[in-house]
Amino acid sequence: MKYLLAVAGLLFLLPGFSAADIYRCESADGVRYADEPCGDQAEKINVQDNRIGGSFGQNLPEQAEPDPAPEPEPETANNETDTCRFINSTDLRRYLIREQVVKGMTKDHVLRAFGRPPETYPTPQETWVYQTKYYGALYELTYVYFKDGCVADVVYRKP
Repeated sequence: MKYLLAVAGLLFLLPGFSAADIYRCESADGVRYADEPCGDQAEKINVQDNRIGGSFGQNLPEQAEPDPAPEPEPETANNETDTCRFINSTDLRRYLIREQVVKGMTKDHVLRAFGRPPETYPTPQETWVYQTKYYGALYELTYVYFKDGCVADVVYRKP
C-alpha cells in the first residue's frame, strides 16, 4: 500500500517537471533544438502552455481588421413578388420524407412530395388540388398555390 501511494505521489509531481526550457541552436550542421543551451548563440524558445483549460485563441496570429460590409441595396417591389426561397438540403429531404409542402418549394419538389395532382387550375393563380382519403372517404383537400413557379401558399381544407 505504501508503495502504491509513493508511485501515485511521484506521478502527481511529474507534470511540474515537464515544463522545461527549449533552446534553438544554429550550427554548420543546421538547426537543432535542445533542452540545454548549446553555445553562446542559443536562442530560448517560448512555448505557450497548451494544457486543457487554456484559451483557444492563445496561439493564433493577430487578425487583420475586416473590411466594412457593403451597404445592402434597398428593397424593390420586384423582391416582394419573389416567393422562392432557399431551402437547405437537410430541411428539403426532411420535408420530402414527411410528404410536406412548404412555401418556397418548386413544382418539382411538390411532385416529389405529393405526386401528380388529380386537379389543376391554371387561372387566376396556378393551383394544384390534392385529396387525402381516410378509410376510403374524402378527409381533406390540400390546395397548393404557385406564383412564378414556386409555392406561394399551402391551404388545408375539410370538404
